[in-house]
Amino acid sequence: METLKIKSSAFAEGAWIPERYTARGDDLSPDFEIEGIDPNAKSIAITLDDASHPIFPNYNHWVIWNLPVQTVIPEGIPRGETVASFGGAIQGIAYGRNRYKGPKPPLRSIHTYVFTVFVLDCQIDLASDSRKQDLLHKMEGHILQQAKLSGKFQSHRE
Repeated sequence: METLKIKSSAFAEGAWIPERYTARGDDLSPDFEIEGIDPNAKSIAITLDDASHPIFPNYNHWVIWNLPVQTVIPEGIPRGETVASFGGAIQGIAYGRNRYKGPKPPLRSIHTYVFTVFVLDCQIDLASDSRKQDLLHKMEGHILQQAKLSGKFQSHRE
């Protein structure tokens, strides 16, 4: 089986995430280019976590599932529980909202954020008030592949 690879034109692995993709900027989800998708894939899920949160480890900022299988996911996935323009993908509750909520660490703190892309062998049947833990539980036994892309952000970086 081919290894799943993800990248973004917004930032390279481990690099600074541009402000445009953070809650200090336009709060847009970045684009993703996905290579090596398993031919048995039926849907894609994505999570975004703050790996550096001092109180809540891997604090979840975004959770979306039932994205259509595609090699390019454009930036700026619209807000809302259901995203009609992405095949009815569902955004669960992360950061208290049904939408992408970009990085926003406390002033001067440098935090690392991790996007995880999951390739699944099914659609996930979960309500939009579900959270990351609910999704992880439902995905058990259905993850064909996964890959991560991490970046860092510092509010008001000089």
